[in-house]
Amino acid sequence: MSSRRTAVVVGPLVAASFSAVLILSGTAGAEDGGPASGKGGKAVDEAPAGVKLTTLLPEKISVDNGSKKTAITATVKNEGSKDSGKIRLLVVGFDGLVVKNVEGCSAIPENGLPKGSNSGFACAVDNLAAGKSKSYAVDATYDLSKAGKICLPVQTADGKKTFWQQGPVPFGTTNPSPDAPATPLLLGTDNKPVSPGGKGSPGGGKELAETGSAREVLPLGAAGAALLAAGAAGMWWSRQRVPGRQEG
Repeated sequence: MSSRRTAVVVGPLVAASFSAVLILSGTAGAEDGGPASGKGGKAVDEAPAGVKLTTLLPEKISVDNGSKKTAITATVKNEGSKDSGKIRLLVVGFDGLVVKNVEGCSAIPENGLPKGSNSGFACAVDNLAAGKSKSYAVDATYDLSKAGKICLPVQTADGKKTFWQQGPVPFGTTNPSPDAPATPLLLGTDNKPVSPGGKGSPGGGKELAETGSAREVLPLGAAGAALLAAGAAGMWWSRQRVPGRQEG
């Protein structure tokens, strides 16, 4: 999204944070999904001098065809030479991809979600040192009869600026395998539904900025303008758009 566009403003988050990761049985994880990728990502507002924030998603995930469960690792990185200061990472699901839990983050209530999305979590990052990254375990489900997208915006703690946004970028397959135990999905691939005639929710994802290389940034629908400054109780877009475990 460009700074001249308007983005979603989201209402207050539930203040309670999640203390444990939801363990999903029968879930094919992202650990064996190959290298992580920033595909579909774009810098939005100018970051402070020396700060360069980006995000990464696995190139491949796998959906259990019985439970519909999948696991995704979402990573925010500071590739710059200076500390980031307080920022936040948002993890938002669209269409067939529903975010069920993000380790250490707070769920966004239904009435606070950006238009077109079905689920989302907000992750407070107090500070990301230069050259460091922080990864979050994301538990999700994927309805293979639909398309599915995910979005990772990285903002200031108050949501007034969005330094980076990856997505909404699709996970999908052009070769569905409904009879197999699991279906592999590739990042940046539009999903071909397993069921004939299955299709994604109309308009899902188009309410968030489309930041893929061939896509123009789109405005977000507006929701209220107030943000709570303290803790996890007030997170999300103000006038812009939309990043877990510290790694050495």
